[in-house]
Parts: sequence; structure tokens; C-alpha cells
Amino acid sequence: MPDLSVVLYGRNVQGHLPETLAELAVAAPAVEVVLAAVGTSAQEAAARHPYVTVVPLPDGTPDAAARAAGAARATGRWLQFAHSKDGVPGLAARAVAERAAALDDTVDVLITDHVRSTWRHARMPSPDGRFLARPGRRAVPLADCPDLLKVTPLLGTRVVRTAFWRAHEERLTTDDELFAAYAVLLTADRVATHDQVALEERRLRPESLPPGTADDRFALLDTYERLLRLAAERDAGPGPRAVLYAAMVSASLRIIARDRLPEPAAREFFRRASRAAVAFRPPGHRHPGGLEGVRRRLLEEDAYAKYRAFQAVNQRRRKTRSAVAASRKALGRKVRDVRYHQDLRRPVDPGLAVFSAYWDRGVACNPAAIAAKLAELAPHIHPVWVVTAENAPLLPPGTDHVVPGTRRYWRVLATAKYLVNNANFPNAVVKRPDAVHVQTHHGTPLKRMGLDQLDYPAAAKGLNFHELLARVDRWDYSVSSNSHSTQMWQRAYQSRYVELDYGYPRNDVYYTATTADVRAVRERLGVAPGKRALLYAPTHRDYEATWTPRLDLAALADRLGEDTVLLVRGHYFYGGAASPLTSLRRAGRVIDVSTYDPVEELALAADALITDYSSIMFDYANLDRPIVIYADDWETYAKTRGVYFDLLAEPPGQVARTQEELTHILASDAWRDETAVKARAAFRRRFCEFDDGRAAERVVRRVFLGESEDALPPVTPLDERTPAPTPEEAAR
Repeated sequence: MPDLSVVLYGRNVQGHLPETLAELAVAAPAVEVVLAAVGTSAQEAAARHPYVTVVPLPDGTPDAAARAAGAARATGRWLQFAHSKDGVPGLAARAVAERAAALDDTVDVLITDHVRSTWRHARMPSPDGRFLARPGRRAVPLADCPDLLKVTPLLGTRVVRTAFWRAHEERLTTDDELFAAYAVLLTADRVATHDQVALEERRLRPESLPPGTADDRFALLDTYERLLRLAAERDAGPGPRAVLYAAMVSASLRIIARDRLPEPAAREFFRRASRAAVAFRPPGHRHPGGLEGVRRRLLEEDAYAKYRAFQAVNQRRRKTRSAVAASRKALGRKVRDVRYHQDLRRPVDPGLAVFSAYWDRGVACNPAAIAAKLAELAPHIHPVWVVTAENAPLLPPGTDHVVPGTRRYWRVLATAKYLVNNANFPNAVVKRPDAVHVQTHHGTPLKRMGLDQLDYPAAAKGLNFHELLARVDRWDYSVSSNSHSTQMWQRAYQSRYVELDYGYPRNDVYYTATTADVRAVRERLGVAPGKRALLYAPTHRDYEATWTPRLDLAALADRLGEDTVLLVRGHYFYGGAASPLTSLRRAGRVIDVSTYDPVEELALAADALITDYSSIMFDYANLDRPIVIYADDWETYAKTRGVYFDLLAEPPGQVARTQEELTHILASDAWRDETAVKARAAFRRRFCEFDDGRAAERVVRRVFLGESEDALPPVTPLDERTPAPTPEEAAR
């Protein structure tokens, strides 16, 4: 029997579960790891960790039920519960196991320390050390050390003896973690402490969670009342009851002061809190001095009107101190902003949609595919594109557009019902309650994005994360092409948007294009029938001040011969008139497609893709054609940019680390051999999950036409999809 079982439970929130399991690997087999996995994503996360005992549970299983299921399978003498979003350091788990092994069966709970991480700060120390240190190595009744109730109420820091847990499981099995965290201490006969960190609490950004309700506030008050009744039932003594009472009153005053409850609910909460403050006030309890003492007396008197008046006086003082700064900002506001705010008072136009792609570059990507489907299914909604002045002449004829900064630009942003973007609208854009913002993104993330860039300064240079989150908070919908993206967006862009797991609209063409379409694109590009066309599309390096060529294109084209054409997307044509590329370009063996749009047509024209870390690989995989990864600087890229998974371990095809290896792969049949086919099949199953040719239709029907999820076309299983014809098939 192991001394400790760590019971992880819940779904794979924001994709944190794999890293927690990896951390715990160093503790196995001395520490048993049980995963009560809610949903397939959590179950898949454990697939690479044979030391984990997995208890599969269906989606929607409540946390309390998941904890109970995990505890039932655990065999350890002690249990530590941790939600799947939180971290359990492996070495810390070993230390907890050693400390627990030294405790006899008269000890029911071992309290540990923790660190706290948010989107902005990692592993911040808790304030609990001074409380944990007081008992030393002794095991004590809670009445002898009531300040242990001041330790942050996290169930994950309460390591419980398994026999004790099972004896009181009915009381402790609750989705109210606050109640459970306190109740284990109130129920225990003796507790011990371990003043080392054994849990990383990852606090989710509040804006990524469902908004709190008035009922939630009343439920919190109910929790404290239940705890105080439990303390009386267990005869916990005056010390623990006084600590709990102080926690209840502080929480109540915090809600009254900071939470903007509707007036009737606020008044009722104040009345309920007042009644609880009087009913549970310990004998001899004294109010603190100063403003806090005034607040508590007003609460006990149920003097709601006086409390609000007192609060208003304090607020006026604070407002007076900031009035000068506020007036300066108001005086500095530009005429443009004044007009924009005037337009914000106009009615929202339900027949107007604003689209933008790639920071106002033009009609492209997912927004373009959505706009095209919108014209088909909802022609009553008028689209307006935001396009920079230099790109406006390149727009398709008849495209209604506005140039950033113009009068009409601000008016359409202020009055449009729908705003669709694959990046973000400017910070100055105000989210109106009646407007709908759709974030389509522009790729599946291999590299770290959003908040996950915090630890990578080369990638995050110049990025203001607070402003980023303010932009993210405007999103109503986030479009995703696979579960990997959905989880990474949840973590990188923590807010309260609705996830649309519909596929990428721009990828629809990979299932709807015909033989004639493929043939026409190759003709436009000048690729002769029977020629092998290889699309080379590398990505940007954040750590390079200037662009560095990664391939000798002339040498590669020369080695591959006259039957191969290189379609090169990017600024890769270096050298002057004497460059060996000059003759290759004239012969049509190297074609610069850097400015060719849309990129989806280039993919249709190519027999295979060569890339490094660009997200084009995820889209191209829909075509089920060969992909070759040229990863000459993988370690540098992964270290400086940050990545979500090891591409070299899970590639979409063959991998080359040098130009010689790449040349060999492309000159032989290795680029499309059995190994490449197997790798591509696994990659497609993971990353082409929702793309089936009807993504744009699903987005339009759900967002613009208001249809329910049940009414939308279901995603076609991967094995039943037929990609667009290959160039070889089109040439027949």
C-alpha cells in the first residue's frame, strides 16, 4: 500500500492536465496517481503515462462525483485531492508522502502550503507559512491551534487519511469546495502541518468563468452558516468559531462593498448577512477599530441605508483624489473619439457586419469565407471590410470598405451588429451590449500565444497583456478547428466567450474544390501539367532581427531537377541579378508566390508542402497530401518562441534537420512513403477534427441567423470526408 495517493479530478481545463501528469512522473511509483478523468480530453492526456490509474467519467460529471470516484479507486493510506487545472509538483508529493508516513492513525489531516499562479504571475507564495509553522512537528486538536482555519481554504492543501475520508465521505463529498476545505478540519480529531508547498493553485481569470450571480452570493453566506453550525455540533471550541465568524463577516462586507448586485438583491443580502452576524456572533466578540469597526456595527444593526451613505462618503473622497487625472484625460480626448462616442448612442444596425483580416490587410482567411457564406445564406446583412489605404486598390471590385481612422470607419464600428476579425479590433473600440464580436483566429497554434507568451520575452516584445485581455473580453464567439486549439485558446485568451468548435471556414475549400478548380490555379501559376509542385512556406522567427534564408533554393531546385517546381511564399528571393535563382525563375522552376492570395489556392496547386513551424501545415493536412518539415533550428525556436507540443515527436510527415536531409527526402520516395502516410494520418486525426467543408455554414447559421446547435450540420467524421482532387488527379 502506498503512503499517498494523489487524486486528480475533472476535465482538462485550459490544457493544464498533461503538464501536471508529467510533473508527477518523478513521484511514481512511490506515490500513486489516480486520475478521475472527465471527458475524452482528460482521458487522452493520461495515455502517455502508464503509471496513472485512470477512472474514465462522462462529460458533465460534477467535481464532487469525480473526487469520490477517484478516492474509491485509490489504495494509498493518505489522499491528496487536486483539480486537473492545478499542479502537484512531483518532488513535493514525495515529501508529503514521507511526512504522512510518519504520522499515526490518530492524525486525520495534514495541512500543506501552496503557491498561486494567475495569467500574469506564476507561483506566488501564499500568506499561510506563519500559520503552518506554529504547531511545529506536533499533531494538535484544532481547538489548540484555531489559526489553522486561516490557512487558505483549498481542499488540495488538506491531505486526508483515507480511512478518515471514507468515514466522513457523505459530509465531505460536495461541489462546495469552500465547505469541504473547512469541514475536513472541523471534523478531524487531530491535525498536523507540513510547511512546504504541495500544490500550485492555478486561478482562472474571472472573465473566463461564468459570471457570478446573486444566488452565488447567498450560497456563500449559506456555506459559512453551515460551517458555524458544524463547528457548534463538533464542539470545536471558541477559537475556531471566532475565526470562522470573522471570515464570514469579512466575506459578507466584501460582497456588499465590491459586488454590484441589483438593489433589491443587495438589500436582501445585507439583511441576511446582518441576521447571520448577530445569530453567530461569539460571546465576548469585540469589533475592530477604525472604518472596519464602523462597517461591522452597521451590519449588525441591519442599517442598510446608513451603510450605503457611509460608503458613498468614502467613494466621494476617492473620486475627488482622481478628479484631476480624469479631467486631464477628458480634455485630451480627440474630436474623433467624441464623434465615435456620439455614434455609440445610435441604434445598433442588425443588417450591418464589419469584417477585418490580418490587421486590415484585405479580404482573406476565415472572415472572407464567412462573408462569402453570409452573402449566400443571409444576403440581408451588408458586409463592410476594414482595409488599409495601401491595400484598398487590391480589393475585389464592388467590395464595400472603410479605411482605418476615417469618419465612416468609426461610425460602422460603432453601429454594426456584427464584428468579425481574425486578429483584434483596436483598443478604442467599445463593446456594445447588442453587438456580436466573432474571433475567428488565423491558425492552429504550435507556437505559444496570448498569455502563454509571458515567459517568452522575444515573442512577447511590445505586447501589453492587460490591453490584450481587454480586447479578448469583447469576444462573444471564438472559432476553433480542433480540440487542441480550443484548449489552448481557453488558456491563452482567458475570458467568457462561447467556443464554436465548427472548423475553420477558410478550410472549407479543401473539401469543396473541384478538379477544374485545381487545374485552373496551376494554370494561373504557370505550373505545367505533370510537373511536381512543392509549396515552401516557412514562418517568422521572433528572435531574428532580420530575415535569414534557411534554404539555398537554387541548390535545392538544381538537385530536384526540371520536373519539380518550387512555389516559394515569403521574402526569400535574395541576391542580385547574378543570383543563380534568376535563371530558375525565368525557367519557371522557382515561382515567387509571396504576394499571391488566397493562400488556400496555393495549397490546392501543390503536390506537397515544405514548411517549418507555420500553421499552414494544419490546414494543408486537410488535403491528405504529403508534408515535409524542415526543422533546422527547432531547439532555438522552441526555447525562444515557446511551443505547445514537440513537433519532431508528432510530425505530419517526414522531418529534415539539414538541407541535405531535405533534398534526400524530396529526391527519393521518402516524402510520400509508408512512414510519411502513417504520420500524416495521426496528425490529421488530431488537428483536422472539425474541418469538413461546412464550417462557414455552421458559423453563419449559429451567429448571424441565430439557429440552435442542434439545428446545425453535424461534423462529418474524418474517414467519411473526401478532400479536393490532387494535381495528379486533376491532370487526368
